[in-house]
Amino acid sequence: MTNDIATAPEGETSPAVSLIGSEHTHEFVRYLLASVLALAADVSALFLLTSVAGISYLLSGALAFTLGLVVIYLLSTRWVFTTRSMQSPLAEFGIFAGIGLVGLALNALVLWILTGWLGVFYLISKFASIVLVFAWNFSARKWMLFH
Repeated sequence: MTNDIATAPEGETSPAVSLIGSEHTHEFVRYLLASVLALAADVSALFLLTSVAGISYLLSGALAFTLGLVVIYLLSTRWVFTTRSMQSPLAEFGIFAGIGLVGLALNALVLWILTGWLGVFYLISKFASIVLVFAWNFSARKWMLFH
């Protein structure tokens, strides 16, 4: 039985097809999906801690961000990235968390400026921080841990 699917040699595929089908693109898409799950945990916890439990939005933001960090670490190491740079899981998590702490600082800064200074509703401020923190976290983790 012959294979009816025609394929071109690797060098003959268009750059667009190569990019769409690259492992880096697949990792990015998986990281995006994993981030959506981690974000759902983060934002849900932020809402529950702030609006239901009555905790300050800055403390709630830190606690919720920590929950999101654990979710994204587990998904990143088990599903998103195909290669790992570090042999020690403890060292890997330390660097992963350190990158997350920079993201947490960026998150808190956006919440503080938009909600604390400008009076924007805290959940709108949270969504404003998502793009910045996502870009930082993916780039730094890919470069430092999963290349």
